[in-house]
Amino acid sequence: MQASRIRWIISAVTVLVIVAAVFAVLLAGGYDSSRALAALWDGAFGSPYAVLSATLVRATPLLFVGLAVGLAFRAGVLNIGAEGQLLAGATVAVTVGLMVGGLPRPLALPLVLIAGAMAGAAWASVAAWLKWKFGVLEVISTLMLNFVASYTVSWAVRGPLQEPTRVYPQTVELAESVRLPALVDGHRLHLGFLLALALAIALWWFLTRTAAGFRVRAVGASASAARSAGGIDASRTAALVFIASGALAGLGGASEATGVTFALYEGISPGYGYSAIAVALLARLHPLAIIGTALLFGALEAGAAAMQRDANVPSVLATVVEALVVLGVLALDRARAPRRSV
Repeated sequence: MQASRIRWIISAVTVLVIVAAVFAVLLAGGYDSSRALAALWDGAFGSPYAVLSATLVRATPLLFVGLAVGLAFRAGVLNIGAEGQLLAGATVAVTVGLMVGGLPRPLALPLVLIAGAMAGAAWASVAAWLKWKFGVLEVISTLMLNFVASYTVSWAVRGPLQEPTRVYPQTVELAESVRLPALVDGHRLHLGFLLALALAIALWWFLTRTAAGFRVRAVGASASAARSAGGIDASRTAALVFIASGALAGLGGASEATGVTFALYEGISPGYGYSAIAVALLARLHPLAIIGTALLFGALEAGAAAMQRDANVPSVLATVVEALVVLGVLALDRARAPRRSV
């Protein structure tokens, strides 16, 4: 009972410190803190439109990519390239969507989503092959591949995929048959959100209820122990997880392109792949907890946009708040951890 009370006290203190730090940042910038925080709340939760057209819409790609990062990290694979895999998925999804837009939706839309997932998997397999063949650390290769993917998008929307007038650096809009349907009339929330939720539940079941999931967790805990004591092919398991992680991120890119932007353009991702690392770590890599952290970060981003619009506070402040949340949770975990005797 005493330990539980101490944990609650530490949690409350952590929340108060984070709120105080946010106030301090706002005051240091000369902003009206009460107005800014009110705008943040209204932009994230203040109305049905804020929830269904901002918070949940922004949380959807974070959930897809957070699951991708969480799966990879659970296997000990430091996939920092989810941003590039998302961009690869979006690029191929739009390309295929432009080709199959005349087909019926039940046929065309699955083709586009599968193509996006396969593109993300293929992009991740490059880093997996480099690690297996040459021992290149995946942290380095995936990070570099992010830049390659970003420049590839720029080349595509200014070259072979650019809209016919050659005025704007983007593609033409996708046909209705390859767009994810909206879940609620008059709002932007689309079917991709439900798909991401289903994948989170499926991934939790896979990791906790199947032998293959146990092998993933065992390799992540200790590849050498899994290999020697469990007879698990650690290299093969890690490679398969790497590719599956890329597929999840690529599917996130396809969902964003077919559910929100309906086209490919530069800056289609404001850094979802990087934010998703914090999403996954904050959830301690638990697939169901990632749902909550994705919603939290989606709310912060939606609220930050409202702060910039209604209170003249730069939206980059959301990044500061996200960092404060992560640091606060890390401090909380550290405080909860049992002290080691010297």
